[in-house]
Amino acid sequence: MSKVTVIGAGNVGATCADVLAKRNVASDIVLIDIKEGYSEGKATDIMQTATLVGINVRVTGVTNDYTATAGSDVIVITSGLPRKPGMTREELIGVNAGIVKSVVESALKHSPDAILIIVSNPMDPMCYLTAKISGLPRNKVVGLGGALDSARFKYYLSLALHANPNDIEATVIGGHGDTTMVPLTSLATYKGVPVTQLLPKEKLDEVAAATKVGGATLTGLLGTSAWYAPGAAAAYMAESIIKDEKRVVSCGVLVEGEYGENDLVTGVPVVLGKDGCEKILDFPISDDEKAAFKVSADATRKVNQILIDSGLVK
Repeated sequence: MSKVTVIGAGNVGATCADVLAKRNVASDIVLIDIKEGYSEGKATDIMQTATLVGINVRVTGVTNDYTATAGSDVIVITSGLPRKPGMTREELIGVNAGIVKSVVESALKHSPDAILIIVSNPMDPMCYLTAKISGLPRNKVVGLGGALDSARFKYYLSLALHANPNDIEATVIGGHGDTTMVPLTSLATYKGVPVTQLLPKEKLDEVAAATKVGGATLTGLLGTSAWYAPGAAAAYMAESIIKDEKRVVSCGVLVEGEYGENDLVTGVPVVLGKDGCEKILDFPISDDEKAAFKVSADATRKVNQILIDSGLVK
């Protein structure tokens, strides 16, 4: 028996719950929201697809009742305001920090041993906040960013290569921000062949640039944050944990010397299994990528300072 709670029944949270259900990841999936009846409606809608798509698990929706989440193995936190057009993830920090702090405390009261997946924006600072206030070991708090950004990187590479994205291996590290993420072009491959041998540098630079603004591009088109890929990325991470799949996934984790940084949550490649972040992998990145990662870390640290100055993080 396994249990996953998704906090926040908006577009991203509901999509995450839907993917988890359709992939039969956990025996129990709980969707919780503060809006009366909202998660109940979403959960019922998902369950009514059971005989159509082969769902064999239970999805339950509740309104602000954290007792229903008790005993969760994984908790996905999507709560907070979504980005609006022209809004940066960093601009969300003031409001969303209070929301995330509240839901983390409520969730851990009933599931103290759970592994937390942070989706709320701005993701890296929200993950840093969670790591600091939760009292959990760092392996139990992981952020979404790298998993989502890597999926987008593979997509844009597939367009450039006219290839199936499932045949591409590619990773994004660094912050989950338009200017802070670092697509690792030097390590990306298509069916084992380095993409640097298949595409000119100009095209690879275009792909990296498109990846960095992947979220902002969709916000401009949709009028709000994307949800299919973020929700699926969170479900992908939860599945690796619940099923102990040991997938190598780029996640936001609290680094303690890895990649030359300390006291910072940023995207790095990890082995994701039943204990959460079971190992951080030291990828042989290029000098340019190391420099970009340093710039990314410095930018994220400046945003974290807002949390420190506000007293939310000590």
